[in-house]
Amino acid sequence: MNIQFENADKVNGLMTITIEKADYEEKVMKTLKDYRKRAQVPGFRPGMVPMGLIKKQYGTAVKVEEVNRLLSDKLFEYVRENKIQMLGEPLPNEEKQQPQDFEQDGPFTFVFDIAVAPEMTVSLTGRDKIDYYVIEADDKLIDEQVQMYASQAGEFVQAQEWSGNDTLTGDIRQLDAEGNTLEGGITVSGSMLMPSYIKGEDEKKKFEGAKPGDIITFNLKKAYPDNDAEIAALLKMEKEQVKDLESDFSFQVTEIRHFQPAAVDQKLFDRVFGEGTVKDEKEFRQKIADMIAPQLQSNSDYKFLLDVRKHMEKKVGEVTFPEALLKRIMLNNNKDKGADFVEKNFEQSINELKWHLIKEKLVAANNIKVEDDDLKAVAKEAIRAQFAQYGMSNVPDDVLENYAQEQLKKRENVDNFVDRAVDQKLTVALKGVVKLNEKKVTLEEFNKLMA
Repeated sequence: MNIQFENADKVNGLMTITIEKADYEEKVMKTLKDYRKRAQVPGFRPGMVPMGLIKKQYGTAVKVEEVNRLLSDKLFEYVRENKIQMLGEPLPNEEKQQPQDFEQDGPFTFVFDIAVAPEMTVSLTGRDKIDYYVIEADDKLIDEQVQMYASQAGEFVQAQEWSGNDTLTGDIRQLDAEGNTLEGGITVSGSMLMPSYIKGEDEKKKFEGAKPGDIITFNLKKAYPDNDAEIAALLKMEKEQVKDLESDFSFQVTEIRHFQPAAVDQKLFDRVFGEGTVKDEKEFRQKIADMIAPQLQSNSDYKFLLDVRKHMEKKVGEVTFPEALLKRIMLNNNKDKGADFVEKNFEQSINELKWHLIKEKLVAANNIKVEDDDLKAVAKEAIRAQFAQYGMSNVPDDVLENYAQEQLKKRENVDNFVDRAVDQKLTVALKGVVKLNEKKVTLEEFNKLMA
């Protein structure tokens, strides 16, 4: 076997691999002998089928399989041993690759184009100054969190007059042209609507100050313009049945339900953080501040890594990529989307590739390694955040552990967790390397920066 690699311009590699008969013959013959032992051919006892017949029937297919295996193994072995940073998969050279006749014994020559990562100098030191935004948990943010918990623990109570986001329950009746109940018309008992969701302002105003027993006349088409699905749900009908429904309806209010957030008291404290953990509102607010601090820091770290990226891309400067070859690779990986997709998304892909290569060097320079414990920690953190979205802030660690183990059984989840773990560890490392220009901001100010 002979392997030659040319890389004249540093980014467009050309690899030529020649496979001789001696490279594959022994393995092919061993495989054919195994076939012969198992072959069942009429007229021959098991294991006694003539080798010539076996070769005729299976020889070419076995040879192709073995040559392809050798080709793949040796190509990637050469790349690995010679520390070639290959981008994407190798592709057959469109000009030099000739058809191979596998009916013959070779030699077989394969010519591949290989995209090689450009050389770049990547370094960060204490002389590099990068902004770091420290998000403060101000009163406004904590107030919002308190309101969220109070809402999650709230309940619906009966009210005597509609306001805000109250829900009305009542009976709907279709009216005739004179405003009387239409005989044989549509009637729905116990229908529920929220006037605050009515789009037609004139129709919405008709419900202001509504009380139990009141009868409101309104037009559904004007209340919900271009929304037959909403009308159909209200009338408990199919969407097609209300398409041409232009008549007015009456709505007799039978009940008004008002959503009442829970009181900010010991009952709420116990519900959120566990019985007896918090004794008063001051401790409750502090506990909330402590709880959201890691998420705020996570947001700060995310922004920091974005700023590191911007800083490094500027510092590294322009980089030459094998664009024509990378477009071929991208097209090969997106055959169903075509050349237009490649052209439209190529610049963004190159930008992401540049950052990927920079980050790889930063990871190597800072000796970043991801262990199983790191993956589990990231998984538990993600699951804890999901629970928190539903107001469950005191989930037992053993529950998080079980969920994390299940998530880590899925390959696509593992890849995602690896990326997140690398980013987290790299962020921690780089914060200890560069000079941080700390700036204190509120969450509102931070969100404007991220917009």
